[in-house]
Amino acid sequence: MFALDRILHLIDRELDRSVDRLFELVRIPSISTDPSYKDDCRRAARWLCDDLARLGFEASLRDTRGHPMVVAHYRHASHASRAPHFLFYGHYDVQPADPLEKWLTPPFEPQRRKADGRARLYGRGLADDKGQLMTFIEAFRHWLAVEGTLPFPITVFLEGEEESGSSSLVPFLTQNRKELSCDAAFVCDTDLWDERTPAIVTRLRGLLHEEITIEGPRVDLHSGLYGGPAQNPARALAKLIAGLHDRNGRVTVPGFYDGVDDLPPAIKGQWMSLKFSERGFLRAVGLTKPAGEKGRMVLEQIWSRPTLEVNGIFGGYTGQGTKTVLPAEATAKISCRLVGRQNPKKIRAALRRHVKANLPPDCKPRFSGRAGSPAVMISERSPYIARAGQGLEAEFGRAPVLIGSGGSIPVVGHFKSILKMDSVLIGFGLKDDAIHSPNEKYDLASFHRGMRSWARIIAELAR
Repeated sequence: MFALDRILHLIDRELDRSVDRLFELVRIPSISTDPSYKDDCRRAARWLCDDLARLGFEASLRDTRGHPMVVAHYRHASHASRAPHFLFYGHYDVQPADPLEKWLTPPFEPQRRKADGRARLYGRGLADDKGQLMTFIEAFRHWLAVEGTLPFPITVFLEGEEESGSSSLVPFLTQNRKELSCDAAFVCDTDLWDERTPAIVTRLRGLLHEEITIEGPRVDLHSGLYGGPAQNPARALAKLIAGLHDRNGRVTVPGFYDGVDDLPPAIKGQWMSLKFSERGFLRAVGLTKPAGEKGRMVLEQIWSRPTLEVNGIFGGYTGQGTKTVLPAEATAKISCRLVGRQNPKKIRAALRRHVKANLPPDCKPRFSGRAGSPAVMISERSPYIARAGQGLEAEFGRAPVLIGSGGSIPVVGHFKSILKMDSVLIGFGLKDDAIHSPNEKYDLASFHRGMRSWARIIAELAR
């Protein structure tokens, strides 16, 4: 039906040219968080827009209140009226390169060199996310070179603010809901399980931020004159925080686990088969023993269980030396990672009730927080995950593992809530790619097999 072998052969033969194009894009310092790089962000968006247009896409730059979006559509007269329509997502913006002195080579002068016996590509944005998004654009390029057309309608949507909060994303998706809605979205911004094993992410945790300030006396008090009889907000806050978890590591806030389901046995079995080294995972950051929920393996704690963590505590005198005061107030910054059907608004309300109910006399709480996002769960039985899995297995020689992510990828939730479509999260990064850090890299094999994998996935979707 398709000359897939010829497409894969062309990808192999043209690998160096594909790397050259990727390096051309990486040389553009599209740092979205720094206003001084605004023109560079636009230049990167224009580069991608022009490249997609040369491939036959109807590509356009869409201005927003921040950095532009790239939207490109591929349609062909040969497409059946009921052919599936898929969206491919990536982001062209990158993190700042600081600290520059830690880079072995300039961050925006990409290099190809060997390390640990593997060919690697070095430069800011290679793994996050320019190398990733170029895997599917290059797959389109080589498919078109052999077949003359892509087998179904495709929309490419590339964002320019992912690394700086995506402030323009929700308004843009809302305003262009009809144009961007497809049968499913393919998001290329994740990792392989290891260099030999592909992965598809089906669980993303949600996120909730809350700041709790405990107010006590009108002013800071002299600890010699008032220490003892006067209520100390720092002590009250410490006691409150200490009581947020029980001896088994479970959160004590009433209602916190509403909407949290146990892991299906089949998925738990698959995760156990990964032979993940809990000791090695913790040793890498100088720790020795898991401190989360007892009876839950570490992967379960990261991927499928909710957490409540203290990100910062401050109050009173924090300078050098001593100042003998009882602080007038003390503050803790809290973040909750959410799973399943947990509702961020209900969790915030429950946390605030819990705080108020557990404060001593003469203490008042003050709260501030940002809007939270719920978790995203994608059915492991999705036909698109099955097809993509077949393509990945054909390339890697082993079936992909269906994993979770401890972090959040907000665009996936927005695709679901605004565009009413599920996502398939496939990426080719590795855990040692040093994204957001000096000497970011992308293995040449990741880039190469990423292109080949997308070619195979396109073939599977077209069947």
